[in-house]
Amino acid sequence: MTPLYRETELGGRLTPFKGIWPTIDTTAFVFHGAQIVGDVKIGAESSVWHNCVLRGDVNHIHIGTRSNVQDGTVIHVSTHTYPTIIGNDVLIAHMALLHGTILHDNAFVGMGAIVMDNTTIETDGMLAAGAMLAPRKVIKKGELWAGRPAKFMRLVTDKELAKNQSMAEHYRKIACQHQYDSKAKTAPVPYP
Repeated sequence: MTPLYRETELGGRLTPFKGIWPTIDTTAFVFHGAQIVGDVKIGAESSVWHNCVLRGDVNHIHIGTRSNVQDGTVIHVSTHTYPTIIGNDVLIAHMALLHGTILHDNAFVGMGAIVMDNTTIETDGMLAAGAMLAPRKVIKKGELWAGRPAKFMRLVTDKELAKNQSMAEHYRKIACQHQYDSKAKTAPVPYP
């Protein structure tokens, strides 16, 4: 009998849909409470944090390398029209909602933001916390959008770009520390 689900090493749950199981790179992190369903692929050293839902049932979700999906985020797709494609080194902050979108490498989605169908955030593009990116909108390379509905505000500063680019590595290191703690069941290794 086929199991209803499998648990990851860190307590996340992988569930098939119509016989298709999520594909998770062996170096990726799927934390306790995360639910990953169906046609979802997660690349090397990416992390899906506590209580996220990634539902690849009526289309697919692909996440590149070193990207992070932070606590409470929901990612879904549009039926047979728009998958959700997330590139490398992408930051998706806590409690974001993504639906049928494309996020290029180094894109950033702020806390509580909503990203709707047939949208794109290009490389180094930022959607501010609490913003809502309406269908068919494109955040161009290096732009910051904010508001509900989101509109172009300004270009991202060099300081903001540097911080965003460093955060993918920051989350990778924290995920490694969590993994170490769960295996060792001892005091954590200090994070530099």
